[in-house]
Amino acid sequence: MLPGIGVFGTGKVIEIIVPFLRDKGFKVEALWGRTINEAEEAAKRLQIPYWTNKIDNVLLRKDVDLIFIVCSPNLHAQIAVKALGIGKHVLCDKPAGLCQSEAIKMVHAAQYYPSLISVVNHSLRFLPAFVQMKKQISENRIGNVFLCDVKVQMGRLYGDNYNWLCDKTMGGGVLTLVGSHVIDLVTYLTEQKAIRVHGIVKTFNKDFKCMTGVRQVTSPDFCTFQMEMTDRSLVTVTLNNHLSGTYIQEVLMCGTEGNLVVKGGDLYKDKDEVLYLDVEDMQKSDTINVVSADIMPRPCMKGLLKMISALREAFLPVEDKRGWVKEPVSSAATFEDSLYVQAVIDAIRASSSNKEWIKVEVITEEPDPNPLLSAAVRKSGMSM
Repeated sequence: MLPGIGVFGTGKVIEIIVPFLRDKGFKVEALWGRTINEAEEAAKRLQIPYWTNKIDNVLLRKDVDLIFIVCSPNLHAQIAVKALGIGKHVLCDKPAGLCQSEAIKMVHAAQYYPSLISVVNHSLRFLPAFVQMKKQISENRIGNVFLCDVKVQMGRLYGDNYNWLCDKTMGGGVLTLVGSHVIDLVTYLTEQKAIRVHGIVKTFNKDFKCMTGVRQVTSPDFCTFQMEMTDRSLVTVTLNNHLSGTYIQEVLMCGTEGNLVVKGGDLYKDKDEVLYLDVEDMQKSDTINVVSADIMPRPCMKGLLKMISALREAFLPVEDKRGWVKEPVSSAATFEDSLYVQAVIDAIRASSSNKEWIKVEVITEEPDPNPLLSAAVRKSGMSM
């Protein structure tokens, strides 16, 4: 039995997710929106029977067992922790919260309820080209990887209306929305983590004609950073939002015995040897391709649909709609993975601000919300 699904968010991405979920046999039972009007409009358009602007109204529904969180990042931790606490499976969009202190709450909730699925939408892990690249690296087909070079060029990430995508404090910008994918992907492919980083994060286009009043765009539209990994290999990344109307993605792995490169969804070895070509049809496809052309780059979209298919395979063999098997989603990013990604993002921001190399430090406990008060209490206890 496939679980009923509750979707949090009314952004364009649900135009892809909801039809595909139905195509795979899932029932989308409820939709949450920031306002009741947004929720109603999206629910009626997608034929979802229940809509609301109250988080608990979706979480407490008995016909909802799997939560898709695709709303603004400032709500990710709150919804995920609540959902896991009442026995719901969770798929959360990237990034996992706005900072490490939010991500660690999600990690602890997932650890406390290990019988529930808790994964993050780092969908490039499921893109066939990267699955094949990881296999080549793990089988030592190119020797020891000493350099990884990543370039992503695309148009701006927000539309004509001012929303959270325009605000870096709300999780908008190329570093969190694209950089998080890249950071996770590099660690997934190489099985190495960053120990220190150096980066530059910039917002070049702060004003657009569609922006009115005193508001400005603060989300970064350009980012470049280097990561030194645990095996002393080097990763260089350039993310650019100034190439409208197209999406270019290139991931190059240089090893002691050869090179691998993914361009878009195709995998090549040593320039001319083709290992994988992305010729697979996108199912149902014409409809999904047309709808998604302006919503999500094809590699990210295809990876997301592969992830949803893996979720179906995890739930399908089990009669209890809350039961699942681990194997199909074993390669998915966990909340622990997203905590590490958030630590790297925090370090890149600090490096850009301080103009120096910054060590990546992953927290293990939630930070004290009021350190001055706690220090005073400890001091008074000692004096007694």
